Amino acid sequence: MEKENRAQRFMRMTGKLRMFFGPATRTDLHHAMTEENQRLLAAQQQAATAQFETVRRPDGTTYLVPRDPEDRSLR
Repeated sequence: MEKENRAQRFMRMTGKLRMFFGPATRTDLHHAMTEENQRLLAAQQQAATAQFETVRRPDGTTYLVPRDPEDRSLR
């Protein structure tokens, strides 16, 4: 069995205080993505790529700018 992380230990210890914190979620956070989620992620990445472009500064940092600066709907 894997060692519990801090959040899991906290939620286990505060299990009796659920009226204040809400129900504790005990699902595994490290699992493979479903095919549906992979398709959704790919579609969102493609939409972001179509709307924005990445600009690299001389110091190596990057930032996003709209592809069409006249399009006010992106701001």
